[in-house]
Amino acid sequence: MSGLDAPRFVPDEPNAGSGKPGRRSGRPKAAPALPWFGGLNQLDFDIGFFERLLARKTDSIDVLRVLAELVSRKGDVGRAVDLDARLVDLLPEDFLARYNLACSLALAGRADEAIDSLSRAILLGYDDLSHMESDPDLESLHGHPDFQALLGEE
Repeated sequence: MSGLDAPRFVPDEPNAGSGKPGRRSGRPKAAPALPWFGGLNQLDFDIGFFERLLARKTDSIDVLRVLAELVSRKGDVGRAVDLDARLVDLLPEDFLARYNLACSLALAGRADEAIDSLSRAILLGYDDLSHMESDPDLESLHGHPDFQALLGEE
């Protein structure tokens, strides 16, 4: 157990905890709280938390969706592609899983695969083309003729 795991106490007075009478019957006073997740920022903490959840249940759709979003937000595009691909494997008919995979692939610079995934998402029922056109994750595809064709702007 590290020192960060163990609770820290500061006595009320010099005799606290010694069995000698004191103001609060020898009860220790808690020290000011340290950040409970150490030096991690919130995003890193969340990613670690969901990674541990995923290790326990490797096919959890909800955990995979959240974790893919978190690692993408952090900029770990390769990990986001892997997680989104796992989601597509588990949910081959889910247009949102396909759309998210397309976003991750576009961010990874894999335009042809991204457009293929977008095409499949549309075939499965994705119909928010105005969002697709303005989604910053797909910005790298805007000049691609196949992307324009998907938007009906040939």
